[in-house]
Amino acid sequence: MKQIRIIDVTLRDGMHAISHQLSAHEMGKIAQKLDESGIGMIEIGHGDGIGGSSLQYGLAKSLDREYFEAVSTVLKNCKMDVLLIPGIGTIEDLKVAMEYGAHTVRVATHVTEADVSEQHIMFAKKNGLEAIGFLMMSHMASVEKVAEQAKLMENYGADTVYVTDSAGAMVPNDVKMRISAVKEAINIPVGFHAHNNLGLAVGNTIAAIEAGATVVDGSVRGLGAGAGNTQLEALVAVLNKMGYDTGIDLYKLMDIGQNVIDPIMCRPQIISNDALAIGYAGAYGSFLLHARRAAEKFGVDSRDILLELGRLKTVGGQEDLIIDVAIELSKKQKTK
Repeated sequence: MKQIRIIDVTLRDGMHAISHQLSAHEMGKIAQKLDESGIGMIEIGHGDGIGGSSLQYGLAKSLDREYFEAVSTVLKNCKMDVLLIPGIGTIEDLKVAMEYGAHTVRVATHVTEADVSEQHIMFAKKNGLEAIGFLMMSHMASVEKVAEQAKLMENYGADTVYVTDSAGAMVPNDVKMRISAVKEAINIPVGFHAHNNLGLAVGNTIAAIEAGATVVDGSVRGLGAGAGNTQLEALVAVLNKMGYDTGIDLYKLMDIGQNVIDPIMCRPQIISNDALAIGYAGAYGSFLLHARRAAEKFGVDSRDILLELGRLKTVGGQEDLIIDVAIELSKKQKTK
């Protein structure tokens, strides 16, 4: 059978959908269930990665160290992965994850800023970690630029480079062109991370695989920023039908969704108006809850905020601009 590697992001990207309010104990319990399902790697922690718990990005219910400890003690077969966004997380934060057996770090940068990943990727490789380069908001750069930036990450020592659709703004042809270009430019595996804001997460993931991606992401119930990620149990079912060996027990994964994830969800992971606006505008997926809060506070339409953020080409780390945009929209509304 054909092989495909899947990384589960329920306990990291999924934290966005619940305002990072999963406790360390709860994360440990869910990690144990995921481990039993046959998933080979899970990414855990604050939605914005290690060091992300803050007033700007949202305070998590537990400390990074507490999450690492809770998860590391229950994993028997599965490996632990963490996300590091330079400028949010630091090498010192990564060292803490390493104390608890982190196997992999995904170093995430804006798609045109791969150069800021150099020291973090090199540190990871020097210390025996798997290092994955993660090019966020890949829809915002040309095919040639994405390939160029992927090559930089390969040169720094990355084991894999991801094309990341952080806004859920791509259509299948966008994905195929970028994956194909990156695959041609580098000599290491290519990965793909999708969001479902246009309803295309599973389809885009399949398009990525058909274009040569050999590592892809998913989350149970699609739990994640915006309209969520590729729904893992649906992806596994599709891949099974296509003749791929994922190593994952589909029934166990479905049961985790129904019995474990459904009860912790704040709301169904659907393509809401705001989530659709994110994909349509190409705005950063984790802006959704921030935009909703700003819209309520200043009496404006959250969709207008998201569309303006897309027009301004804002990226992760510019959450402070959400308030500025809401204030300006409120002023314009009052003058009408």
